[in-house]
Amino acid sequence: MRKGENLIINGSGSYPGGHYDKISIRGEGTIVNDVESSAFNVYGTSDSEQNVKTGSVKILGEANVNGNIEADETLVMGTMEVGGKAHLKKIKIFGLLVVGERLSGDKAVIKGNISVKGDVEYEAFDSSGGFEIKGLLTADTIKVGLRFGQSTAEEIGGGKITIKKKKNSLLPFGKGIGSLTAKIIEGDDIHLENTKAEIVRGNDVKIGPGCQIGLVEYRNVLTHDPSSTIKTQKKI
Repeated sequence: MRKGENLIINGSGSYPGGHYDKISIRGEGTIVNDVESSAFNVYGTSDSEQNVKTGSVKILGEANVNGNIEADETLVMGTMEVGGKAHLKKIKIFGLLVVGERLSGDKAVIKGNISVKGDVEYEAFDSSGGFEIKGLLTADTIKVGLRFGQSTAEEIGGGKITIKKKKNSLLPFGKGIGSLTAKIIEGDDIHLENTKAEIVRGNDVKIGPGCQIGLVEYRNVLTHDPSSTIKTQKKI
């Protein structure tokens, strides 16, 4: 990536795209064309009207990308909305990430919330926050700690899938335990709690407490908590 000058916005205004080294927005900034940079930091409000390609992204304020975004390292502590595709190799979300199409990368750590209208594809997906995924969530390892609210995905697929209730330290005395809903969950090694699914399919399947499952298809072993309901189970 070619290095250019830094772009620092402290007030408000519109700026051209192109190649920059570091972009820092502390006021209100609009970037009207495609932009590339080594770092893209937003402490105020930014609006990128086209595509963004950068080494690192740090959002402590509000950022809107109307097109697609590519980044190696992403930290969102505020809000970031992407209209198109987001290829974010390593992400940590403490705030809110909204993606209009597909979200992909290597490693995702979700402690806030994500909303994705397409598929989500990572090698490792670790969530202790909340998510709404309109398409398929797929990863080699999927680890979900249900602390609050309801997380949803159309389908979930992976190698090892672990979905467990997790005590919410912010609501120690309240009913702050979350839940997950998906139509299909398919993987090699599956452990579910507080999950509602139409179909669960895997090699080794463990249905823990708080689950409502329509059909379980398993190859090796199925165990389930007596408090959970499985309408139909079938060894395949």
